[in-house]
Amino acid sequence: MRDEPGRRASNGDRLTRAFSAPARAVSRLVSGIGLGADEASAIPAQAGARRDAIVDCAIYDNQGRRLPSGGDYREALTQAKRTPGAFVWLGLHAPDADQMAGIAEAYDLHELAVEDVVSAGQRPKLEQFGDVHFLVLRTARYVEHQELTENSEVVETGQIMLFIGPDFVISVRHGNACRLKPVREHLESRPELLRQGPWAVAYGVLDHVVDLYVLAADGIGNDVDVLEEAVFSRDSSGRMQRIYQLKRELVEFKRAALPLQRPLQAMLSDTPEITKELRKYFRDVQDHLARVVEQVGSYDDLLISIMQARLAQVSVDQNNDMRKIAAYAGMAAAWTAITGVYGMNFEFMPELHMRYGYPITMAFALAVSYGIYRSFRRSGWL
Repeated sequence: MRDEPGRRASNGDRLTRAFSAPARAVSRLVSGIGLGADEASAIPAQAGARRDAIVDCAIYDNQGRRLPSGGDYREALTQAKRTPGAFVWLGLHAPDADQMAGIAEAYDLHELAVEDVVSAGQRPKLEQFGDVHFLVLRTARYVEHQELTENSEVVETGQIMLFIGPDFVISVRHGNACRLKPVREHLESRPELLRQGPWAVAYGVLDHVVDLYVLAADGIGNDVDVLEEAVFSRDSSGRMQRIYQLKRELVEFKRAALPLQRPLQAMLSDTPEITKELRKYFRDVQDHLARVVEQVGSYDDLLISIMQARLAQVSVDQNNDMRKIAAYAGMAAAWTAITGVYGMNFEFMPELHMRYGYPITMAFALAVSYGIYRSFRRSGWL
């Protein structure tokens, strides 16, 4: 399942007041979807009450341990601010504008980032709004299949967005290509990482996303190997369609993995909030991503070579077919020439009144055809 690219609204007043207060930004977002003033004023309270988009809301202290909380994201942020070194991890799944309105107000999120979260379909990027960083990732998961066909879905994509503040991190997931429950469980089993703060969560999410990239790249590599072997086999039904389908899925995978290099480099070079201890983990993720990018490039080149080889093979097969047709036509021409001569209505013709003239003529035509057949066999036409 792929996310369709979202379109950002082109309201002139909204863009000219891009750095206004987040509360007014949320009101403009709500009014932009057609709600009245009374309904818009009630949105924050309703968003706080609606919990269908909230997957989990947890508080972690400065030792990386999860603290008991009531689950309300407003109270969780208040409790985290009262505890030095604590932070909130709020997990969301495909929230709409109504559900994001109250969260944006409580966590002081910028309107442009909130709009990106609602619309989804964004390119991987890292932006900073005050002391809050906004990280966008595209997720990709390899879809297992018994056989590659012209309609096979090889890569399922989605999106994850992270708001990373001084005392909170908000993860927003679109699609099912990358679930974050394993990330939370893994980080909670390693409190020495969680004590590094919200950026430890960013590392955990990045590491999990890139690990899925590695698995997807390995799976695509197996499919490329299968196609490469099949191209030179005798059965060629539907092969070009399968090559094109895999190349199309590879392009979708490239859109997810390749653009992530720039925001990851920016985190390592231009983000002082990341501690020295965490940077080595981010560099490890960068190494894994570089490996995936190299694999994707090699697969792309190999698929182009396979496609060109298949096209050349089709041309060779067509030439072979034409040569066979020409060879059989040559054998038929011998019969046509012989029978054509004896089909003429002349009274005085050699062997016309011989008792064994017909079998002799047939035997002669067979001998000529066999000689032509042997000649074409030696030359490789048959």
